[in-house]
Amino acid sequence: MKYSVLEKNLITQLEDRIRDTTPGVMVRAYQGGKIICDIAVGNTYAYYDLASLTKIIFTQQAMMYAFELGKWNFETKVSDLLPWFAHKETKLTELLTHSSGLAWWMPFYQELNMALPRDQRREQLRGILQNLKLEKQETAIYSDVGFIVLSYVLEKLFDKPILDVWTDIKNKFYLGTTLEFHPDNQTSIKSSLFAPTEECPVRKKLVQGEVHDLNCWSMGGVSTHAGLFGSIDDVGWYSLHLRSQLMGIARYSIRQKTAQLFAKRALPEGKGDWAMGYMMPTPGSASCGAYFSLDSIGHTGFTGTSMWYDPKMDMSVIVLSNRVLYGSENKAFSKLRPEIHNWIVENYRRSGV
Repeated sequence: MKYSVLEKNLITQLEDRIRDTTPGVMVRAYQGGKIICDIAVGNTYAYYDLASLTKIIFTQQAMMYAFELGKWNFETKVSDLLPWFAHKETKLTELLTHSSGLAWWMPFYQELNMALPRDQRREQLRGILQNLKLEKQETAIYSDVGFIVLSYVLEKLFDKPILDVWTDIKNKFYLGTTLEFHPDNQTSIKSSLFAPTEECPVRKKLVQGEVHDLNCWSMGGVSTHAGLFGSIDDVGWYSLHLRSQLMGIARYSIRQKTAQLFAKRALPEGKGDWAMGYMMPTPGSASCGAYFSLDSIGHTGFTGTSMWYDPKMDMSVIVLSNRVLYGSENKAFSKLRPEIHNWIVENYRRSGV
């Protein structure tokens, strides 16, 4: 395989740095809609647990599509759709921007009865969510719980089970990709093709081809906060799809003005770096490095995944890894991720690709 100067430089930089950080890493970058970097270093796999990239690939897109169809607006309250939701003033926008006051995480997997069918577990979970308290917060606090509530919102908006909502979104936006959930934590694809994540103390086994996130696992592998699996091609397709929405090319799905509205900063500076469902860079500590503009949007995933798009540079960078194989507490990857983005931009500028 013939590599460009940019790719050779990046491979050299990564070979040195991934030791004790992650077993392997795949990196792809696009500029102007064309691939400028496509490399794999270390032990890599066909498919990865995308973790919280599920939030932007599925949930954000589904909410934006429902908005486009006129099913909700920025004043809609959660309780307008879910009468059982106790906090009557909480808006849907607050769930998307992590500013609702819901807890960042809760061990739902400890309370759900795994002997029950998936739909009955969802009913059980609804009963738990019904009684959650809000915490006063000065700034946005990243909340898986808020995004889990959005699964019930989407079921109501589209009047169908969450897996069917995903199927419709996939058929509309991602037809031909291998993006998929593993319902009931099963897949027909060989587990050896999936990057292993972690020796799970709850499941007492090495997790491979089964969602790493325990809450999603306890929900039967399908959720709005985690659960999607995919390849570097799949996440690359998503990044091009996002670009085409923002540029007004993807007229078949979302109007440009809607895409741009959802990609705008949604919270005041100092309150949190969020657009509607997307992360935005935090100056000085952005996971997309020092060169991506403050208008960039993206997301990271706990397993060691990320996707960032900068509309000013018209550049997207996708990183897939299984850094959790070295333990969930391994923090080294969070230092490597921004460096990868910096190296790509620096090498791109130097090489004049």
